[in-house]
Amino acid sequence: DTGHAETVLVRYDENILKLSELVTRFFLVIDPTSLNKQGGDVGSQYRTGIYFSDESDSTIVKQMMDEEQKKYDKPVVVELLPLYAFYAADEYHQQYLDKNPSGYCHIPKSLLEKKF
Repeated sequence: DTGHAETVLVRYDENILKLSELVTRFFLVIDPTSLNKQGGDVGSQYRTGIYFSDESDSTIVKQMMDEEQKKYDKPVVVELLPLYAFYAADEYHQQYLDKNPSGYCHIPKSLLEKKF
């Protein structure tokens, strides 16, 4: 009931990894047509979104979302909004799969290990 979304803050070097590559990888690990749900996690806190701090990033992401939409008959429901707040999760949530190797993650491990 808080309106929060579970998310990850990503800091990257555009000289090493382009935003477009990051967004491409994001779309590989989510179902962009799934509203308030990813894998077995259900609820508005599990909605998918891309939250930007640089307005110029929104143009690139919006173009990529439009291209992604062409792959689906259902609407892409990924939020694209400015980041207005970010709070780090409690320590027991940090590096969750390292701490809980048998823990649940909807992303296939093979995809996490994929080299791009």
